[in-house]
Amino acid sequence: MDTHPVLVEVERSGFVESRHRGSAVGLAAGGSVTVRAGDPDVPIFPRSANKPMQAVAMLRAGLDLDGELLALAAGSHSGEDFHVEGTRAVLAGAGLDERALRCPPAWPMEQRIAVAVARSGGDRSRLRMNCSGKHAAMLATCVAAGWPTASYLDADHPLQRAVRATIEELTGEKAAAVGVDGCGAPLFAVSTTGVARAFRALVLAAPGTAERRVADAMRAHPQWTSGTRREERRLMDAVPGLLVKCGAEGVDAFAAADGRAGAVKIDDGAMRARTPVTVALLRALGVDASADVDAAALDELAAARLDGGERTVGTIRPAAGLFTAAR
Repeated sequence: MDTHPVLVEVERSGFVESRHRGSAVGLAAGGSVTVRAGDPDVPIFPRSANKPMQAVAMLRAGLDLDGELLALAAGSHSGEDFHVEGTRAVLAGAGLDERALRCPPAWPMEQRIAVAVARSGGDRSRLRMNCSGKHAAMLATCVAAGWPTASYLDADHPLQRAVRATIEELTGEKAAAVGVDGCGAPLFAVSTTGVARAFRALVLAAPGTAERRVADAMRAHPQWTSGTRREERRLMDAVPGLLVKCGAEGVDAFAAADGRAGAVKIDDGAMRARTPVTVALLRALGVDASADVDAAALDELAAARLDGGERTVGTIRPAAGLFTAAR
């Protein structure tokens, strides 16, 4: 990681004031590595980019969800009202309520929604926590499989053993480390390349399989995997057939419908840096060449606006020449 290149520059008034280093990898449709920066084979904690794989494990274990609620189970939601109601519906379908959740109480992750909740007299809650859909689905899986619910976050619980086995299968790697995610669930370290391989496997799986059901639900309902205004939703709207999932500490992973895939890890964990790199990686792979891609929307996501006072004075953008030589 000490030799990882600068992926993103923060330019203010013509002066580069900050730089974000990291690693990134892009896979061709056939699965070979065709674009890379830094060392994408170093293990990372993918954080919530693991969620689609966790959802696959849950479906295989007996979870009965599809459509919007399956997308919610694989997502990191913004805490909007429809996310809360969806989480309640998943719990109710298993004969449970929010008291069974073991994710921590939290404000909605999107500031405008948190402000609205506070103004209406609301407070932090487990239902508003961005991982509550996943936790509700984990509980519903335990009920379907006949497993204990109180201990569902224990690393040696049958559910979490199934999750680990599925992640290792889809990434093609053994977990290099086991940790605890921000929501309290076990977290398994794999490489950036492994995460890209897993996302490729989801979109290329046969229709009706657990992998494809997760990919199809997320792509059909991107507002349920993130939120109404979130960058992941905007990316999936801009590129038809694209699957995208972010993770905390500067992680992004994606796969196009034809199997081109990629993943990004920002070394310092800056979430502001991941989307510009993801767009640069999509373009390096040629995903933007299709006529049905919204190029203007990608342009907006490629460089985040940096304000000074009440005007734009700079950008958060990919480093000059990023991926050019590798393409």
